[in-house]
Amino acid sequence: MEDEDIGLSADTLEILNEFLQEKAQRERDEMERIENRAGTNAMFEEDWQLSQFWYSESTKVALGKLVSKLLAEKPNVTKESYHIALLSCPSLFGTVKQIHNKVKIFEFDKRFSAYGDNFVFYDFNKADEDDYLLEFKETFDLIIADPPFLSEECITKISKIIKNLQKFEAKIVFCSGAVVEPWITKCLQLKKCRFEPAHDRNLGNEFVSYANFNLDTYLS
Repeated sequence: MEDEDIGLSADTLEILNEFLQEKAQRERDEMERIENRAGTNAMFEEDWQLSQFWYSESTKVALGKLVSKLLAEKPNVTKESYHIALLSCPSLFGTVKQIHNKVKIFEFDKRFSAYGDNFVFYDFNKADEDDYLLEFKETFDLIIADPPFLSEECITKISKIIKNLQKFEAKIVFCSGAVVEPWITKCLQLKKCRFEPAHDRNLGNEFVSYANFNLDTYLS
């Protein structure tokens, strides 16, 4: 006996398509809700095993002010091609995303893939591999980095990644411990600034900022 036709009827297909469309819309709404709440860190807890420490609200406001001022210097046409990279500082994403849409978050923690196309998985240990992150070579006008570890190896490798990601004359902000100054000045020729990034939790290490431009002027 031949198999019976088990295809769905037209009415059933219509109902199924409506259900799938509604489901897709709910997922889009949920993603928008996640992005809107990202600045409060409501969706993600710090993972201390990954050396994650969220910025304080005052630090996020200060760096958001920096982004706004840098964009204000650009003509409207240029703003559309202005790209920002956040390396290992996911708690800053929500603040920057509300100011400018062209922002990528480079993170080892795959939880942040919830940010969709804005998320780029990266591992600083792969910095010495040929053509690593080649698709983003010379893409970014502003790079803000906060490496997870205060070691010469980590600073050196993230510096190499930054060199590959930055456009010519890109602005770089490097938030890290005071102990990394000898390495960061050697690798990227950055200078220590007065701005001191703070965190929700009080950390024992002294945290400072480094930049290749007069960062403090933009934050005053």
